[in-house]
Amino acid sequence: MTDEAFSIDKRPLRDLLRQVAEGRAQLPEFQRGWVWPHPNITALLASVSQGFPVGTVMTLQSGGDVRFKHRPIEGAEPPPGTEPETLVLDGQQRLTSLFQSIKLGKPVVTQDLRKHRVTGWFYVDMRAVLDGQTDREDAIRFLPEDRIVKNFRGEVLDDYSTREKECAAHLFPLSHVLDPDEWESDFEEYWDLDKEKRQLWRAFEKAFIKPFAHYQVPVISLGRNTARQAVCQVFENVNTGGVSLTVFELLTATFAADEFDLRRHWEKEVRASWQAPEYRIIKDVSNTDFLQSVTLLATAARRDDAVARGVAEERLPRIGCKRKDMLELRLDEYERFAPLVVQGFKRAAKFLHQQFVFDTRFLPYGTQLIPLAAILALAAEDAQSAGAQHKLARWYWCGVFGELYGGSTETRFSHDLSDVVGWIRGTSGEPRTIEAAEFAPSRLLTLRTRNSAAYKGIYALLLKAGAMDWRTGEKAEITGYFDESIDIHHVFPKVWCEEAKQDPGRYNSIINKTPLTARTNRIIGGNAPSDYLVKLAKSAESTPEVVHGHIRSHLVAPELMALDDFPAFFAARKAALLARVSSEMGKVIVDDGADSPDHEADSGELAEVL
Repeated sequence: MTDEAFSIDKRPLRDLLRQVAEGRAQLPEFQRGWVWPHPNITALLASVSQGFPVGTVMTLQSGGDVRFKHRPIEGAEPPPGTEPETLVLDGQQRLTSLFQSIKLGKPVVTQDLRKHRVTGWFYVDMRAVLDGQTDREDAIRFLPEDRIVKNFRGEVLDDYSTREKECAAHLFPLSHVLDPDEWESDFEEYWDLDKEKRQLWRAFEKAFIKPFAHYQVPVISLGRNTARQAVCQVFENVNTGGVSLTVFELLTATFAADEFDLRRHWEKEVRASWQAPEYRIIKDVSNTDFLQSVTLLATAARRDDAVARGVAEERLPRIGCKRKDMLELRLDEYERFAPLVVQGFKRAAKFLHQQFVFDTRFLPYGTQLIPLAAILALAAEDAQSAGAQHKLARWYWCGVFGELYGGSTETRFSHDLSDVVGWIRGTSGEPRTIEAAEFAPSRLLTLRTRNSAAYKGIYALLLKAGAMDWRTGEKAEITGYFDESIDIHHVFPKVWCEEAKQDPGRYNSIINKTPLTARTNRIIGGNAPSDYLVKLAKSAESTPEVVHGHIRSHLVAPELMALDDFPAFFAARKAALLARVSSEMGKVIVDDGADSPDHEADSGELAEVL
């Protein structure tokens, strides 16, 4: 934004509140509701009464190319159809508080510090203002709607429910501060034109009322040609409420200007379409995630159109889904591509199930769903063949084990869409994500918690390898579907490893962990494998050989477990896991053995054991 894009001046508070009442100043739809509790309003009123600065107000001139749905400030009731001259971007809480407390002429509906709804009026004690000892905030009182103060037993403590009682108590209603003449007349009449009371009024008027009449508010006014992206950025920079404005909220306000309810569409049409249990893996997809996928398709379509028109390569629009790209999304583009993306996410759920990713707790990257859904939406039927699914799986696992979706990912998303769809259709080579992906064998030793995408990826690969429950022989993915207690547990128990003086860096790594049910893990306890293998066979009412078969499905060598040989087990499991990762990524992974135990078993022996 250039200097000419905005202006700064001061405007009388009285005029600003008149604009609010008449609907000439309104709120863009993306502004959240008014939330100030009455003590905050008291502090604001006290500041204005003393001429203290209360911050700037920022407005956007309406009537530009970027249109937002708007609404009156809370409490204002302009004539139906009133179009605003300006939209308030910053200062909503202060303007609303001042409007309701001193301009509206109705009880203020607000909340207390515990966020309980309260309704009432603001008054100021005239004598407290003038005594020179009372803090200004303490001179201002918030009275109940009926102006009758009661204790917790409901007994009346004070009654200010009539004008006469107000005057007798020297309590001036803030609702009259911008037009005090009538109340002044009643006050003087009540006190029978008493000279001292008239002098008190004059002093009070000078000390308290005049500052409101003369108060000037600094206003920064953005020009009507301010870009949508700039409005979003400015709003976030000045927003002091602690909650950032989302792209979804801004687009909701923009689309609403064309009578399209984006929020309702998201709730009723999009999210509602994947509420069935088979889509639970995508239940955490956010509205912003969805918009990013839609924007990827929209920008790809713009690029294809430009290519068809013969636009030079260097001038082609880019594919992207950064904030700027999403803010430029048109309603017609959203309506065109949103249904395709809905199907893309549903196909993504099916694809993830085929990769044995069933639970959001073990979803390696939620962010990778964004390009995955867009790819499946754009490739459509081309992505359904066995060959295409194999390519898609390679791309997916390279992203997971290459750990490429943990940082700033929007650029990778845009590459993924064109690269993977082109690869599936045979018009381009391997995607850049596959080329960039690397997995170091030593990484297995550092995977210790579910915080890592690669850790979750190993879990899924074990399920994909056919991991069974050691006791029942049930496939782990079936058990997990019906038993929430399945989790990753130690193969060689932690207690045993500690007593055997094994390296914690090894026995706490994913190499020594596998998905087990809670019941199986209780049988294992802290026992040596040679002991708990016997207990497992007894609990399973089966033979050790059968239980050993269940254990091998976890890429574990039960013969080494029976010998309580942790180093040999560790080496064998590491080699087996690396082989699976290598297979899924379609890349050769060479283990230099630098992190392997000193008495590592021969590779031929390991292969025979497994």
